[in-house]
Amino acid sequence: MTEKDDILEEVEREGIKFIEMQFMDILGRVKSVSIPAKQLEKAIDDGVLFDGSSIAGYATIDESDMRAYPDLNAFHIFPWSGERTKTAGLICNIHDSTGNRFDGDPRYVLERAMKDAEKMGFRFNTGPEFEFFLFRLNEKGEITARPDDYGGYFDLTAEDRAEQVRKESALILDGMGFNVETTHHEVAPGQHEIDLRYADAMTSADRVMILEFAIKTVAMKHRLFASFMPKPIYGVNGNGMHVHQSLEDFNGRNAFYDENALGGLSQTARYYIGGLLEHAQENCAILASWVNSYKRLIPGYEAPVYISWAHLNRSALIRVPAGRGQSTRLEVRNPDPAGNPYLQFAVLLASGLDGIKREIEPPASVEGNIFKRKDNGIETLPGNLGHALSYLEKSEFMRNVLGDHITDHFLHVKHKEWNEYRAQVTDWEVKTFLSIL
Repeated sequence: MTEKDDILEEVEREGIKFIEMQFMDILGRVKSVSIPAKQLEKAIDDGVLFDGSSIAGYATIDESDMRAYPDLNAFHIFPWSGERTKTAGLICNIHDSTGNRFDGDPRYVLERAMKDAEKMGFRFNTGPEFEFFLFRLNEKGEITARPDDYGGYFDLTAEDRAEQVRKESALILDGMGFNVETTHHEVAPGQHEIDLRYADAMTSADRVMILEFAIKTVAMKHRLFASFMPKPIYGVNGNGMHVHQSLEDFNGRNAFYDENALGGLSQTARYYIGGLLEHAQENCAILASWVNSYKRLIPGYEAPVYISWAHLNRSALIRVPAGRGQSTRLEVRNPDPAGNPYLQFAVLLASGLDGIKREIEPPASVEGNIFKRKDNGIETLPGNLGHALSYLEKSEFMRNVLGDHITDHFLHVKHKEWNEYRAQVTDWEVKTFLSIL
């Protein structure tokens, strides 16, 4: 029996009525075309036609015909869908009107980066820590920025709605085979975290896409809104998506571990860190891709500012968590959950691999709190989206990783966002300056 037959049989056995053919635009927003389950075999064979000109960063109106071909390894049933409309999903690869893989498909960018790793003898694994806020709806059902609880880091709160949403989401995701490792309350009021066990980067990125949809769905059932906005509330911690990552060889051995090396960290891992630090300014616009992302990347809120690495220091951009052997990994702390995980994982991997190829030795680790050091001489991440875009625009390395299509479309969309943001006059400015200037 073929893989196609297995899925068709499962769809019939489970009473699936609809299939969501899912993919992502370059900004990280989930897109989908719904088909009746009876059309699935045709969709597997021929793909599903859609208008690419309506998708951010995909195509112009004169080259808009595209097809979404499902990846049969990315089949999943939505446990929250009712029996009358029981629904499954298939994550798709996008092809252009000529039948070729579409250069603007973020999933294709990650696939290319992972193939580069395979040529070097590595498989790339990632494990994201996923932070989000749960906000109340008002009496009209409109979204507010009022947290639904006032717990703090690791607090065991009463079984309120927020606690139920987090735990129900974790149960659903675990039931879908996502291997939820931990779930807990985060630092800020109304802020929560779900951590997934590592998987190969493509599987991990697919899971991030589904995870966002799942959490939002569960939250709405409890009349709450789940937000992945990097910094929705002034004066408290923002939402990050710290990405734990490692390379393994084809025998399953962790390439970042060397029992004979200082601290158990292999030379491969050190070069990988060197590459991440080398390209930290160039890839920042992809890892933190919204104007609001840079409200999070400021001192004082456990988010990185300085381009440095450390073993236990959480003020560094890159941290080497405790645990050696197969658990040896690096944690990059500036990505946030509002971005595109395929592009985020791709630029992280490409940056690290470049460090290995060029044997970039990282500087000494910085173990103290960097924020408390004056004149530390360490370079910083870009301070805003416009600054980050200037680094991306000048980077031939990043253009090679992302391809011309995504680079040009991303820069166009994000420069427009930055220019619109710069033109705004905020309440803070009016309140602070109107009466004195």
